[in-house]
Amino acid sequence: MFWGKTLGELFEQGGFVMYPLLVCSIVAVSVVIERIIVLLLNRSNYDQFISELESRLTRTDLSSARQWIQTLSNPLAHVADCHLHHAGLAPETREEIVNREASEQIARLETRINWLSIIGTLAPMIGLLGTVIGLVEAFYQIEQQGGQVQPGDLASGIWTALLTTVFGLVVALPTLAAYHFLDNQIAALTLRMTWVSSRINEWLGTNDSLLPNKSAGVGEAE
Repeated sequence: MFWGKTLGELFEQGGFVMYPLLVCSIVAVSVVIERIIVLLLNRSNYDQFISELESRLTRTDLSSARQWIQTLSNPLAHVADCHLHHAGLAPETREEIVNREASEQIARLETRINWLSIIGTLAPMIGLLGTVIGLVEAFYQIEQQGGQVQPGDLASGIWTALLTTVFGLVVALPTLAAYHFLDNQIAALTLRMTWVSSRINEWLGTNDSLLPNKSAGVGEAE
């Protein structure tokens, strides 16, 4: 119960503007749940991954390390595998390919989260529109009655009009919070992918035995 009314009664009292707000809330919840699931499926322990990768590159060869990496399914593993796959190329070319792979992984993770930013901005505006429309209607009724209205009648109209702003903020605030949370998680993962690439560059630069023979080219690394 809110202000002596059920949620359904408040929804109906808010008018037609409540329907786009309802759609916004459903879309926001769906996107948040779907993106959280995607992030959980793609999560990885950076320290553990780096430690295991370094150990395998030290104890075995590049091909064996790639076989282990390919058993994993997360952005860090994809970037590392791409880097090792193109280990025989010139550093500039290799970096360009690895950066492209990293950007593709980031784009996949960021799919639809911009919807949350749009909804978080749009919902309060929709709510404000409903409030303005409600106030216009309230003052129009006052004019129609020649100004002969009781304060309670005016308060009732304004109270109803403000409902849409309340609901707009209720939709917007958690949506924006979820957007910034997901965006920060992806930013942290992006930073870790950069660290992985830098680590592999360091290992390849200090251990020539990891590099495939130039005569064999990249195909041997596969």
